Formats: sequence, structure tokens, C-alpha cells
Amino acid sequence: MNARVMVVDDDPERADWLMTALRETGYEVVAHMDNAMNLLAQVRRVKPDVIIIDSDSPDRDTLEHVCMVTRDDPRPIVMFTQDADQGLMQEALKAGVHAYVVDGLSAERVRPVVNVALARFDQWQALRQELGQAQASLAERKVIERAKGILMKQRRCDEEEAYRLLRKVAMDKNQRLVQVAENIVEMAKLLT
Repeated sequence: MNARVMVVDDDPERADWLMTALRETGYEVVAHMDNAMNLLAQVRRVKPDVIIIDSDSPDRDTLEHVCMVTRDDPRPIVMFTQDADQGLMQEALKAGVHAYVVDGLSAERVRPVVNVALARFDQWQALRQELGQAQASLAERKVIERAKGILMKQRRCDEEEAYRLLRKVAMDKNQRLVQVAENIVEMAKLLT
């Protein structure tokens, strides 16, 4: 399957050259924008697999729009630029650019650069998912610990007994342990 590419470039000649190079290397160019304004809306409308931004020097507005896409509708983003400023590169990477290429736009480099961006995006998505799962697990653990503390105080029992009680109620009610814990914490809030 060929990747669907959106090109953002304010230079018509360079954009034509880039879109031709993309098509010749097997990509489907689904949209061209001459600036990053309304990038998120266009991404949602066109649903590209990859976004390529070609700019002499990306400005703050472009990076802000990249950041919005990264936050709200993440995609692999490649940025070709002439600006080798280290600070700007760091800002672009923070905004969500997956491949930042300085002064190196040539037809034979387009496919490898896009492939690197796709691979980095996949890694980034996997890390985000792992982080989300870890955060959810930690939040659940905290609720369970709080519920055990409430039970230990109310029932004057040790931690092990409180945990057994939580498990028994969860099994009897066919609920997840964290649901029972949340109910106990909510009830305790009402009673204090």
C-alpha cells in the first residue's frame, strides 16, 4: 500500500518538484497546502498517512500548527528545511516532527526519509500507548491503596485482610477490583 502524503510548501516550483518526486517513488499525493494555517482541519479532512513540510525556515506559526496536529490527530511529519539552527530543530522535534532534514532534499532521499519518519512515528505511538497504560495502572493502584486504607481503618484489619475483602466484593459483584475500590472511596467521601 502506498502512503498518502500531504505536502505543505509555500514555494510553487519546489512543491511541484517534491510532489513529482513523491509520485515517482510510489507515494500518493493527496493534498498540497502553501502554508500550515488550518493544518489540523485539512489533516482531518484529507486523512494523509504522512505530512511533509518543506520550508526555508519553519516559523513559530508552522510549529504551533504541527503541535496541534500532533496533539489532536497524530501523523508522521517530515520537515525539509534550509535552516540548520539547533534550537529550531529542537522546537520542531518537540512540536512533533519525526524527521528533520536540513539542506538535503533530493529525489533519492525522499523515500528513506519518509520511511524513517514512519518508523519513528510507530515507535512514538507505542511509547505513548505504554505511558498511557502505565499511568492508568498507577491511578488504579492508588485508588485500590486508598480503599484498602479506608477498610483497614473502618474494619480495624491489616492490609492483607482489607485486600481480601476488596477481592471478595469484586468477585461477588462481578466487578473489577478498581471499580469496587472507587465505590468505597466515593462512599467514604460522602461520610466525611
